Amino acid sequence: MVEIEYFIALCGIPLPQLQDFKKDNYKVLRSIYEDFDLTDAEKIKEREKVTNHDIKAIEYYLKERFFQSGWGKWSEFIHFGLTSQDINNTAIPLSIKDAMINVYFPTLYELRESLASFADEWKDIPMLARTHGQPATPTRLGKEIEVFIARIDGQTKYFGQIPYSAKFGGATGNMNAHKVAYPDIDWISFSNNFVNEELGLERSQPTTQIEHYDNLAALFDNMRRINVILIDMARDFWLYISMDYFRQKIKKGEIGSSAMPHKVNPIDFENGEGNLGYANAIFDHLSMKLPISRLQRDLTDSTVLRNVGVPIGHSLIAFNSLLKGLNKLIVNTDRIKSELENNWSVVAEAIQTILRREGYPNPYEALLDLTRTNEKITSESIANFIESLDLKENIKAELKAITPFNYTGF
Repeated sequence: MVEIEYFIALCGIPLPQLQDFKKDNYKVLRSIYEDFDLTDAEKIKEREKVTNHDIKAIEYYLKERFFQSGWGKWSEFIHFGLTSQDINNTAIPLSIKDAMINVYFPTLYELRESLASFADEWKDIPMLARTHGQPATPTRLGKEIEVFIARIDGQTKYFGQIPYSAKFGGATGNMNAHKVAYPDIDWISFSNNFVNEELGLERSQPTTQIEHYDNLAALFDNMRRINVILIDMARDFWLYISMDYFRQKIKKGEIGSSAMPHKVNPIDFENGEGNLGYANAIFDHLSMKLPISRLQRDLTDSTVLRNVGVPIGHSLIAFNSLLKGLNKLIVNTDRIKSELENNWSVVAEAIQTILRREGYPNPYEALLDLTRTNEKITSESIANFIESLDLKENIKAELKAITPFNYTGF
């Protein structure tokens, strides 16, 4: 596509040798990439066995198509003045841009919207929180989901700030061949227009033989941060399932364990976590490696760029696994309520805060003595404690109204 669109762009400037190439041919020319299929790809790969160079094989393939169409006299303007990286460093960011817009963002958005739906559905369910794994100030289930939504939103906004950058400037970035052949043409403006306007990318300049890859690294780092957030989320849901806060819809015939018939494993969250971790290992390598190249260019970028689709693919597998896992969840409200009922000690924070407000002496220490015993703290023991305090009756009533079910903040 890039080779053909470049040739068409050359026809639009005053190159005497291309003035008689008819615009009517453009549709036929574009059909070469629009109708490109596996048979065409195999022909190019056969040529590559001889050239041992991917872009040169494409150039020869296109020249052959030119001769077949009776356009042989113009065939040397295929790949005119270019190096292979002018093609790679435009075609690859184009393919990544297409992947992000058409596949990655819609799937991530579907996951985000699924979370938003659950956050709204569960917004009024009080739940025992845990800090350091221990019972802590109550929260609400929907709010805990909102935390992950906010984190995803916080990172996705950065995608719009990262350009899809492209290198286009000849063998070492200076358009030497273009200038020596046609010194009177403004090749810089031509290249800027071709990359920015025709291809919809952002041309980097100045460059070496290759793109800097700094923005591509930023893109991978952003995707990696999204995945880190989702790993955190997957582990939390896994723990909530293990705590019986959630049960999972049972699918007839599905096996949880080959040995234990009762099991319904949280495999979708586990699969999601595993794929996210694998994707991040590759994202990390790509973002660390690609911006580094010896002098004006070495070939290490070429081999790793062939794996760009792998971490994106594993991320998408993970997104879909998490969606599948979320859609299996059934809130176990009985278990959540019993956890709150069994942990009345969590209202101690609320009581001591109001005591501070009222100027009560050593309020934290008074609650410490109450809660740091081996005896179970219950609604009754909390009520007895409040009654023992030297406080006005309206303050005691205010304290007694606090429960693990309503002490959930904003």
